[in-house]
Amino acid sequence: MKILRTEVFKEDYKRLPKSTQEKFDSKFKLFINNINHPSLRVKKMKGHKNRWEGSIDMFYRFTFEIHSDYYLLRRIGPHDDVLKKL
Repeated sequence: MKILRTEVFKEDYKRLPKSTQEKFDSKFKLFINNINHPSLRVKKMKGHKNRWEGSIDMFYRFTFEIHSDYYLLRRIGPHDDVLKKL
């Protein structure tokens, strides 16, 4: 499956602490291989037709959309900030 990133996602990622970037990079490998891996805690976001969230750790999340031939990574950052900035 192809992975696309919004420009906002790219900017969000750059602002993350280096340790969180490394955690995401590790989780992203799981995401690519198995979107349903338990440590990602992927769940559909309420009130959105095609918006999902995944967990990096207890504080950081990323949001994405699932399309027929690609995933679109939308936002990444602290849980409350990411979910407010939809």
